Amino acid sequence: MAETHGGGPGDGAAEVLDRPLPDGVRRRVVQIAADGFGGLTLAELPAQLRQYARFTPSRRAKFAGNAMAAALEADALFRQRIGEKLRETQAELAEALESGSPPPAADPLDVAAAAYVLRPAGWVKLVAAAGEEAQRADAERADEETRAELDRLRTELERAREYGREETERLRGELDAARKEAESLHRKLRGALSDVKRGEAAVRKMRAELDAVRAEGQTQVSAAESETRRLKARLGEAEAALEATRKAAREGRSVEDMRVRLLLDTLLDAAQGLRRELALPPVSVRPAETVDAVEPGRMTPKDIAARALSEHDPAVLDQLLALPQAHLVVDGYNVTKTGYPQMPLEKQRLRLLGQLSQLAAQTGAEVTCVFDGAELAAPVLLAPPRGVRVLFSKPGVTADELIRQLVRAEPPGRPVIVASTDREVADGVARAGARPVASAMLLKRLS
Repeated sequence: MAETHGGGPGDGAAEVLDRPLPDGVRRRVVQIAADGFGGLTLAELPAQLRQYARFTPSRRAKFAGNAMAAALEADALFRQRIGEKLRETQAELAEALESGSPPPAADPLDVAAAAYVLRPAGWVKLVAAAGEEAQRADAERADEETRAELDRLRTELERAREYGREETERLRGELDAARKEAESLHRKLRGALSDVKRGEAAVRKMRAELDAVRAEGQTQVSAAESETRRLKARLGEAEAALEATRKAAREGRSVEDMRVRLLLDTLLDAAQGLRRELALPPVSVRPAETVDAVEPGRMTPKDIAARALSEHDPAVLDQLLALPQAHLVVDGYNVTKTGYPQMPLEKQRLRLLGQLSQLAAQTGAEVTCVFDGAELAAPVLLAPPRGVRVLFSKPGVTADELIRQLVRAEPPGRPVIVASTDREVADGVARAGARPVASAMLLKRLS
């Protein structure tokens, strides 16, 4: 960023910066321009900067930094207006610069940036000095960082050397142990080879003994075959003698059998003659059947008259559950809220499931109890009782729909009974082939 402006001999406008503006000074100059930017009207701003008039100073410095630096360099009037705003905010620094004695305690970058904007006599020297000071500070900082990095690398090198020594010692110890183990293995291998040689000698000896045993066995087999042929001949002779003996026995027994059969026929003819003589009718009634009593499973006429089955008679449910392979599906909350709605839901579930478990044990039917999962605040930790399947409907699925799915899943022809007072459930399962019963009937049967 080089400057060449004409001016009077004493105001510094004729001075020229023969090198680029140092980065630190440039950043401070842009910040001064961004701070003074907001105090200018739109007409006082250069045309290329008017689009940034509504930006905050931080965003103006970020997005319009290059444009403001270029305007300060090329537009003397804009630079003068920014200088006036600087005099208002930093009056002491501006007066010190114009008097030629900048404050010694001030930041050199701030002094150089203010001198670049105000252009007092000797401003070029101030900017150059600030640049040199910034470079010196950067060099010192880089030197400190280099020394710190060097110290760190030395420390790491020392640690690596120490680790290398420790690792070398460890590897030497492992190598010694491996050598000792190898020597031990060599000794064991030599012993194993000796054992193998002894084993091979023993195998050869056993093979020789086996050959001798086989030869002896062949001799014994030949002798056994000869003995077998001799015994078979004797067995044939014994079988012929046995057959002759049996034939003689059959001939002697046939005479005795004829005598016994003749005696039996005589007795049977005598019994039939006695039955015709007495003319006794066939026996159709036993003596025990003449005693007046009620047999199990039967009812007296009085009981039959009192047992006209109504729609809510639990005997109807017993008859349905007595069918082969019956399946009872219970609308849980519908039954509990019909029978004992004042109890909490948890106690309602426990009471109903306990009663259903007893019913399943009594009837042997398959029992499934369905509860609506939408009324649960959290998952239920429940151990289903023996003989009862417990199901909760998923989110978005009602207990009624789950009951209909259970009914549709059963094969056609299987007796399925659904206990629910809900008319929509009853109609739906009836169309699917199931038998609906009222919750009151189930409650009466359970009680």
